[in-house]
Amino acid sequence: MATLHHSSFCPHSRFVRLIMAEMGMEPQLVEERPWERRDDFLMMNPAGTTPVLVEEGGLAVPGGSVIAEYLDETRGLGLGGMRLLPESPAARVEVRRLLDWFLQKFDQEVTGYLVTEKIHKRFMTSQYGGGPPDMNAIRAARSNVRYHLKYIGYLISRRNWLAGSQLTYADLAAAAHLSCVDYLGDVPWDEDEMARNWYARVKSRPSFRSLLADRVAGMAPADHYADLDF
Repeated sequence: MATLHHSSFCPHSRFVRLIMAEMGMEPQLVEERPWERRDDFLMMNPAGTTPVLVEEGGLAVPGGSVIAEYLDETRGLGLGGMRLLPESPAARVEVRRLLDWFLQKFDQEVTGYLVTEKIHKRFMTSQYGGGPPDMNAIRAARSNVRYHLKYIGYLISRRNWLAGSQLTYADLAAAAHLSCVDYLGDVPWDEDEMARNWYARVKSRPSFRSLLADRVAGMAPADHYADLDF
């Protein structure tokens, strides 16, 4: 059995959990607090970031995008028409472009701020950077999420899924990030119906169930968070 070292509200960890669920994999989950820089965890990933997938034979695969590529290389062919990284070079380029958009740009402009300021700082000591949330960072993230939502709406108004005609890594990456922001109630869903309907489709998939069951101690999710009908 593979083991996934993750953090429940790390969007990159959530992305990998969605991939593995879509592939029918049930890894053993080990919760990490990356800011504590646990020695054994740093041996697996010197960068100290989640997620890290450890195969039964001991191979450690660090990082959301690296794990996604690894799982496609080792399990993708077995999925046939349900493969999450398409076979044609052009289609793969588009999926990877959108992966970079959500795993990098969206994370740097939205998720990273909100998850750190509103969730992680609650559990960090001052030694690790804990303390009151930075409201300027939160306001910036709330402003930035609006144009990302419009971009999702733009894409989905022209395609069945974000990168084309079928579900891909692009949809799972975007939904993983939005699920963190949605837990906090910071996605203005009423501003883009197309994006809202797309997200409802993704979060209605069986692979999303474990994410919707996650909770932050002492912080309830937004009322609609686990509502499949929104």
